[in-house]
Amino acid sequence: MKLIQHIRETKAELRHVVWPTHKHTMVSTLLVIVVSFGVAYYLGLFDVIFEKLLKQFILF
Repeated sequence: MKLIQHIRETKAELRHVVWPTHKHTMVSTLLVIVVSFGVAYYLGLFDVIFEKLLKQFILF
C-alpha cells in the first residue's frame, strides 16, 4: 500500500517539475565543455611549469 502511495505522490510531484528547454540544455552543456577545457589547460600549464622547476632543482 505504501509503495502505491509513494508512486502516486512521485507522479504528482513530477507534474510540478519545470524541465529545461533544448536551448538551455545546449548552452549549459557547452558551458561545461568550455570550463572543462579551461581547467584542463590551467592544470596542464601548472604541470609543465612545476615539471621544469623540478628538473632544474634536481639537476643542481
